[in-house]
Amino acid sequence: MYGDPLPHRQTVRIADMAISSDPRAELITHALGSCIGVSAYDPVRQIGGLIHVMLPLSKLSPDKARNNPLKFVDTGIPFFFKELFKAGAQRDTLEIKLAGGAMLIDSGEHFKIGERNYTILRKLLWKNDLLIAAEDIGGSTSRTMSLFIESGRVVVQSQTRKIEL
Repeated sequence: MYGDPLPHRQTVRIADMAISSDPRAELITHALGSCIGVSAYDPVRQIGGLIHVMLPLSKLSPDKARNNPLKFVDTGIPFFFKELFKAGAQRDTLEIKLAGGAMLIDSGEHFKIGERNYTILRKLLWKNDLLIAAEDIGGSTSRTMSLFIESGRVVVQSQTRKIEL
């Protein structure tokens, strides 16, 4: 075969992230229920990243946050953006897109993890002057999110639909 026609797919697991400047790369994360996937892409430099955060606040479990800051919105998001900027992405050209934050089961008023994840995430982005370009948030279905580095295209898929953000 003459080269690889398919993108180099890199799976981002729960409480994980990936950053790439390989134009053939597809960063993909699955099982975005109450978790939130955040993609950030710099179209000028063709650098992008994807993170899959699980819980809103690290104060709920400081030991787990020390072991894996990517698990929590308040520790994972700052870490993610620091690494993205280290890789060469620039704040002024970033396109940020979100997916997830669903309520998959009726867990009552107390938990609402997806909603709390989204609230903390929006506050963090706002405080850091980072704007959201598009989102597919809430509802009651799990999603898969893909970022294609060559174009910056973000595709979100669930059992019932497939959309481009």
